[in-house]
Amino acid sequence: MKLRIPFPAQAQFDVVGMGLNAVDHLCVVPHYPQFDSKVKMLEYSKQGGGQMATAMVTCVRLGLKAKYIGKVGDDEFGGFSLETLEREGVDVSEVMVEKGAYSQFAFILIENGTGERTIIWDRDDTLKIHLHEIKKESICSGKVLHLDTHEVEASIQAARWAKEEGIPVMLDAEKVKDGTAELLTYVDILIADRTFPRSMIGCDDVRESLEKLRKLGPSFVCVTLGKEGSLALYDGETFKTPAFRVECKDTTGAGDVFHGAFIYGMLQNWEIEEILRFSHAAASLKCRSLGGRSGIPSIPEIMKFIDSTGRASGAG
Repeated sequence: MKLRIPFPAQAQFDVVGMGLNAVDHLCVVPHYPQFDSKVKMLEYSKQGGGQMATAMVTCVRLGLKAKYIGKVGDDEFGGFSLETLEREGVDVSEVMVEKGAYSQFAFILIENGTGERTIIWDRDDTLKIHLHEIKKESICSGKVLHLDTHEVEASIQAARWAKEEGIPVMLDAEKVKDGTAELLTYVDILIADRTFPRSMIGCDDVRESLEKLRKLGPSFVCVTLGKEGSLALYDGETFKTPAFRVECKDTTGAGDVFHGAFIYGMLQNWEIEEILRFSHAAASLKCRSLGGRSGIPSIPEIMKFIDSTGRASGAG
């Protein structure tokens, strides 16, 4: 089955993404530290991060033309964020620089051997994107608009504009804020983490939550489940996709890579099963490397990996 969600045949960009960027300080530790203890780092890396910025980098690595809209401070981290995105080929001409603000950053503790991580982050409140700061012509310059749930007010306006222009809206859903329910009414493709259904609709049963979330607006709903893969619903059919097994070094950014790979597959007009399989493979391969971007795989690498496993997703 294919997604019957039309998108413009021609546009300046394949995808426009608006949302978070960050600078990640990645610290690999032998075990999660106990309270009032010390632990020696095994490895450290400073990298560009943030869910939307990393998704756009993924799209570019896969051969798409991507534009990122967000905000940074006029500090060292802001310059680092912009430089890393520009180096990847992401269009950052609409990124706003807030004078006197510090850019979002995070310290990420990664347990050696499992790749599981704990994120300690901070974000300056002045980095909020205001309605008067976004432009319809920029928001609607892509074939797909990708949003997250952090900039709700601006995202609602952006999604409205996209719907007016026949541009499908995809949402990376993690947090629930005031206005999230309204935002969902403009969303075509909802990809949520496993905590979102409970926060949004008070439902712990993933299969049951798919239909309830669909009734809020999106025509395609997917909940990612980490090592358990994902469960999706479209046009009354459920798609259960298993996760791929790799030697995991760091799960940071796996979801962001999943979203970027999903956008790529959608723009290729693949079957839903193929899009989900490709997205899971890309996210899994990323986990072999430290950080959200360093291990983003190429298309040939993803395809070779899928062929070598013989794994397939399907209806269930």
